[in-house]
Amino acid sequence: MSDATAQGRRAPHPAPVSNPHFTHIHRRHDPALGATLATLHPGDFYVAEPGEWIGTVLGSCVSACVRDARLGIGGMNHFMLPMDSIEGGTWIGSPSASAATRFGNVAMERLINEILKRGGQRAQLEFKLVGGGKVLDALTDIGARNIQFVRDYVLTEGFRVVGEDLGDLYPRKVLFEPATGSARVKKLARAARTAVVADEARYLQRIDHAPVAGDIELF
Repeated sequence: MSDATAQGRRAPHPAPVSNPHFTHIHRRHDPALGATLATLHPGDFYVAEPGEWIGTVLGSCVSACVRDARLGIGGMNHFMLPMDSIEGGTWIGSPSASAATRFGNVAMERLINEILKRGGQRAQLEFKLVGGGKVLDALTDIGARNIQFVRDYVLTEGFRVVGEDLGDLYPRKVLFEPATGSARVKKLARAARTAVVADEARYLQRIDHAPVAGDIELF
């Protein structure tokens, strides 16, 4: 294969993000989507550039997929725990993902505010809610607490929920395209569940000690 041919087949390099606080988010060209995919981990949130998708894998965590339905501007978060008891004080001076954005109340406010900064309007926002599976063998069902929090949050704030896939015993892979509002959720097999549980257990252990810098269903 000639150099010119090889170069022509290389995956497109993602365009730079417009917000420097999102440079830590891993973004790559996904051949199946034919677009750039930004991948989130616990404590991350991200507002997509035009034409991008956002993806993550959820166990007991919850993601809110949020967009301005008129402008097609939106993003996703990935939070591990419901509430920061000091209401976000721990993230002052840390504008990107931090120890505090592992909490739902901070992750929701950060994501919504970033969408509004880009021209979105609160009245035009629509929400799709995913995750909260009971995948951790613990006395406290963290997934259920996350689900209760996010449902209470959108109800209290008066936001419109247009779809949800919450609860059950499965981890999930979710892909979200803010421009169209398309959300794809895949429930993962037991082997994947084991890996997700291990990742979440390590994450929970880590944040206890230090800050933390099949079939597709469409809904």
